[in-house]
Amino acid sequence: MRRTEKAEQIFARLARANPSPKGELDHVNPYTLLVAVVLSAQATDKGVNRATASLFRSVTTPQEMLDLGEAGLIGHIKSIGLFRAKAKNVIKLSQDLIDHHGGEVPRTREELERLPGVGRKTANVVLNMAFGVPTMAVDTHVFRVSQRLGLAKGKTPLAIEEQLLKAVPEKFMQHAHHWLILHGRYTCLARGPKCAECPLEDLCTFKGKSKPATRKSK
Repeated sequence: MRRTEKAEQIFARLARANPSPKGELDHVNPYTLLVAVVLSAQATDKGVNRATASLFRSVTTPQEMLDLGEAGLIGHIKSIGLFRAKAKNVIKLSQDLIDHHGGEVPRTREELERLPGVGRKTANVVLNMAFGVPTMAVDTHVFRVSQRLGLAKGKTPLAIEEQLLKAVPEKFMQHAHHWLILHGRYTCLARGPKCAECPLEDLCTFKGKSKPATRKSK
């Protein structure tokens, strides 16, 4: 089966199961989404959401973040890994948004990647979720799941991204990375994948698939 044909079947099934998948980082606007994604590096979405619950009640713009200050931000996010470095980046990117973008989140990957703490994956997430751009944000889940399913092969997130952009049918691109993330987060786990529950089991090429438990004979 060609990769594009497999992708058609995979995403058609995922779409039937979850027609409107959404990212799980809480946010109220493009700016708070950007902040949340920066904070989520090497952290769980649940952990970030706990930390930003009170933060985003009072801080929703770059200027409000600067008014809060680095020490104030640390007070909200100290439960997140690398919180000091992340706080510095959030303050710096907030200043950059005011100085160079009129306080608004830019709508191009190039401009986003020039902001402190923003890499390609973060830029792709913001473009997709905030502005509806059909990007492919490759995190650890997408990296793992796409290779297990035989949709892409590579040693770097960029290599996987480029292959997925070619393989995924255009009609599925808007939600494709969310389907893969959620599938990796809840079904195709790094350890102990739930293959018996997987709607894609017959399409999967992963050699380490778990086998359903067999009943012991009496």
